Amino acid sequence: MSELPKQADVLIAGAGPAGLALAIELRRLGASPVLIDRRTAAANTSRAAVVHARTMEVLEAAGVAPRLLAEGVKVPTFRIRDRDEALISIDFKKLPSDYPFTLMCPQDRTERVMLDRLHELGGDAFRPAVLRSFRAAPEFVQVTVGEDAADQEIACRWLIGCDGMHSVVREQSGIPFLGSEYQESFVLADVRMDWRLSREEVSLFFSPEGLVVVAPLPDDRFRIVATADVAPETPDAAFVQKVLDARGPRSAPGRIRSVEWSSRFHIHHRVSDTPRKGRVLLCGDAAHVHSPAGGQGMNTGIQDAVLLARALAETLKDGKEARLDAWAQKRHKVAEDVVRLTDRLTRMATMKSGVGRVFRNAAIKLAGTMPAVRDAIAFRLAELNTDEDAS
Repeated sequence: MSELPKQADVLIAGAGPAGLALAIELRRLGASPVLIDRRTAAANTSRAAVVHARTMEVLEAAGVAPRLLAEGVKVPTFRIRDRDEALISIDFKKLPSDYPFTLMCPQDRTERVMLDRLHELGGDAFRPAVLRSFRAAPEFVQVTVGEDAADQEIACRWLIGCDGMHSVVREQSGIPFLGSEYQESFVLADVRMDWRLSREEVSLFFSPEGLVVVAPLPDDRFRIVATADVAPETPDAAFVQKVLDARGPRSAPGRIRSVEWSSRFHIHHRVSDTPRKGRVLLCGDAAHVHSPAGGQGMNTGIQDAVLLARALAETLKDGKEARLDAWAQKRHKVAEDVVRLTDRLTRMATMKSGVGRVFRNAAIKLAGTMPAVRDAIAFRLAELNTDEDAS
């Protein structure tokens, strides 16, 4: 790790999508944040892969949105099916946005694009740099950062935790992380396969055995997401094929050719009690975690960060902190709304009762006949329902 400066206006812990977005926007607005990350390199796996319209809007001013477009696949349709029966089709083409689609872009590409932009703006990430502890005072935060025995001290005016679900910043600040864990595991796999349905569609399949999502990725690949009571840590092609056969379409079954990356994880639905405590603020998974249903996680975190950067840049100039309180209040409400939405989607999709599934499917089919309902769902999934200015 290269030597950190001894002072900074802003120290950002965590160089994932939220931390990178925050650093980029602060630099664009004239600030010089210090960005640290415990990893030796940026992400090299796809993990989050959905970029929604609202996220593209907030990244536009920094010049990131056009680069993401070049790296991803535009998908204009989200369709829920019960095996072969289409229940509802959500069309993003009518969104009141310059980005009327879902962009499927693997997280490693998203982070690479953002890091390249940060470099152009004169910034970088200090790696590996572990935030060991901090002491918050009324006028500054004293932070100890290190790797092995080489600890360094840095005094900052503001400390921002973008350091994930197990955030050291959140835990040491004493901010409660309220919620619980789902019983099911989730499986992710990026595969090459023969697939007869359209690559302009993200498909969510219901079945008695559980859900499976199939979404197109760049380079003729697909992302598969599925619930699993029991799954290996790195699911192989045989495991993923078995899931797809049991839950996907019968009339047009997919055939897995290879698995390029896979993972198993447990999910939580939690929201921090507040994203601000004095001179400590939280963004992204440090402030809220939830089911991957709807692809909201990375998007909400990036939006947290960009909007915080805009408020913080002004506060650094005039010292008025009221706008940070306003940001915290608004983003806390957004996080609570997103967690409620993804929790409902997850519980609906993992319903065990046969009678319940019949009523669920009937209700979804009825909603699918109502254009206003379909448009409202598209608007909500695209996260265009927040009231902050994207400019």
